[in-house]
Amino acid sequence: MADWSDLTNDVLEYIARLLSFPDHCRFSAVCRNWRSVSKWRRYPPAPQLPWLVLDEESDTRKRKFYSLSESKHYSIDIPELHGRYICGSSHGWLFAVDIKITGILINPFTRECYELPPFPAFSENTNVTTLIEKVPSDYIEGPRDYTFKEMQTLVVFKAILSHDPKERSDFTAMILFGQKNSPAFWRPGDSSWTLMVNCPTYRMEDVLYFKGNFYVVSSMNVVHVVDFVPEPKLTVVGPEIWEGCVALQKYLVDFNGSMLLIQRFCEEAPENKSNTVDFDVIKPNLEKNCFYYWDDMDDCALFLSRNSSIFVHSNDFSMCKKNSIYFTHLTQSFSADEFGCHDLGIYDMIDEKISPFFSLEVFPPKVGSPVWITPNPW
Repeated sequence: MADWSDLTNDVLEYIARLLSFPDHCRFSAVCRNWRSVSKWRRYPPAPQLPWLVLDEESDTRKRKFYSLSESKHYSIDIPELHGRYICGSSHGWLFAVDIKITGILINPFTRECYELPPFPAFSENTNVTTLIEKVPSDYIEGPRDYTFKEMQTLVVFKAILSHDPKERSDFTAMILFGQKNSPAFWRPGDSSWTLMVNCPTYRMEDVLYFKGNFYVVSSMNVVHVVDFVPEPKLTVVGPEIWEGCVALQKYLVDFNGSMLLIQRFCEEAPENKSNTVDFDVIKPNLEKNCFYYWDDMDDCALFLSRNSSIFVHSNDFSMCKKNSIYFTHLTQSFSADEFGCHDLGIYDMIDEKISPFFSLEVFPPKVGSPVWITPNPW
């Protein structure tokens, strides 16, 4: 019988490039030769289904992940994420905020990490030893005190990257922060975040890096582009889509080189919760200043949360439902009653029905909003 450890590198590379991330980890653990091939790859990785990033285990503080392709969860010890709140995911990296309201950018599968500067309106002199702190008016309306634990979930609504830091060192990070989800950006080497000089008074809903530019969409369905020169500002790029302004959440998505605006509609549920009931998919045409509705995504699936837009071809994954939107609950609330992420599922664009992909009874997330991430260990 042939010795599997003696397979030539070209054969091993061919096998390895067909593997999912969990199988790739198992492949690399077989022997020294296979591990060497898995580390020194000269081929693009196989398409990967996103994982769901959940909360941490209370006793071990390990971070919990849910693998959609295997319908199982993993607990991974990532000390850099202990006690941190996940507020964004992009190119396989996570943005996380700790109890001192400081942020990091980390690849959870390689543990490469960037320390981020203090968020806007927070200085290095903030008294983090005080349990209760007055919140700057830039963040929350109304006179009240908030604990730092509460502030973890309120400072940054979403964060994304322009590029994978492993591929380009000149990447840009963009966040939506504060009461109005105002955009601000940071680049490696910067000592602080840079704000737009003309932030609108209304709330921003989402941010997207698309064809070399950052775009944001407001609660009024107005799409803006970020102009960096001569000074960073927002410029309206039509059309103004007035339909659906009552949607709970709006998303900007890069779908095969086309910009899509996804609108998510909810209805009230018991205990001050809400349940998603419908989605609208709109394609804005920025050049012709018009838009139209989509009802077919070419057998693809979208994954929506606080992550950069992710879509996969369902033909690559037999367990993935085509023409569908996989979504998770979004909240910036710190009420214990609203933690628990009750609202997540799969929206079928053909029959307009919602079905579960994850059993909360078996493995309930308890804190914050689960985030999709595409494993990027290579």
